[in-house]
Amino acid sequence: MTDEPKLIDPFQRAITYLRVSVTDRCDFRCVYCMSEHMTFLPKKDLLTLEELDRLCSAFISQGVKKIRVTGGEPLVRRGIIGFFQAMSRHLDSGALSELTLTTNGSQLHKYAAELAAAGVKRVNISLDTLDEKKFAEITRWGRLAQVLKGIDAAQTAGLKVKINMVALKNFNDSELFDVVQWCAERGMDLTLIEVMPMGEDIGNEDRLGQYWSLDDVRTALAARYHLSPLPDSTGGPARYMRVMETGQRIGFITPLSHNFCESCNRVRLTCTGQLFQCLGQEGEFDLRKVLRDNPTEEAPVITALHEAITHKPKGHDFDYSRQSVSGKMTRHMSHTGG
Repeated sequence: MTDEPKLIDPFQRAITYLRVSVTDRCDFRCVYCMSEHMTFLPKKDLLTLEELDRLCSAFISQGVKKIRVTGGEPLVRRGIIGFFQAMSRHLDSGALSELTLTTNGSQLHKYAAELAAAGVKRVNISLDTLDEKKFAEITRWGRLAQVLKGIDAAQTAGLKVKINMVALKNFNDSELFDVVQWCAERGMDLTLIEVMPMGEDIGNEDRLGQYWSLDDVRTALAARYHLSPLPDSTGGPARYMRVMETGQRIGFITPLSHNFCESCNRVRLTCTGQLFQCLGQEGEFDLRKVLRDNPTEEAPVITALHEAITHKPKGHDFDYSRQSVSGKMTRHMSHTGG
């Protein structure tokens, strides 16, 4: 198998990173991601774990080197550890460089050791506050202690942990330095993320009011710490800086203040088999139909992957700059997998 990328989009970007949502379900109801009373998809609409394996394997055969498993909350999907165990064969062969996941951490205390045994080296944990009351408020159903227990289990299992924190004005802005210090003390990287205008029908969430530009966050950090730019990349959209006083890395994901589309190397597969070529566009491609219409033939599936990539747009249209929200996505973040 050649290491040369085979999936090239119309703007000559090689697609080497696949984000795979394995479920739309979650045991939290984070206010910027889901409504409190969600209607979830019927089981028949979801790809089976075997179908997910087949599609992921097809992508790997076409040069995808990194797969991130997402949800919803991926660890609430029944049998998901078996999926990780099956996919580890691609790590063993060298066809896949990294298999990882993004999780809310609630189930990590159960599965961290098995994930590590399946070849997972690192996990991203979504955590927006260290305040127990605010955590319950933003997740609606979550318990901070359970997530902290999961982080302990992940580090005990040898998994490298990165914390993902959505920057929310008037919510966690007062905790910025506390979170930076906490991550440093535990040897964890931190990635800060601008809130995106998705699923605006999920309640009375004011996206524009929540928006905290990471330019402002970086300015606040630079007033206290010496920040050194890093060339590091983990395959995603984050741009990194080193906090010289603590040695930790801080990543900045800035879809609003600084469009990062020019280097986009990723596509997103939903749990229903829809391929979204861009998080910030409505365009999608139905791979489930191709998969189920060709249960034993791989060639039509490979052809469909290449056809889908020809429709990848140059970038998203998210914009808060005119004191109004444009480029809004009607689907929930949980539908696409982040």
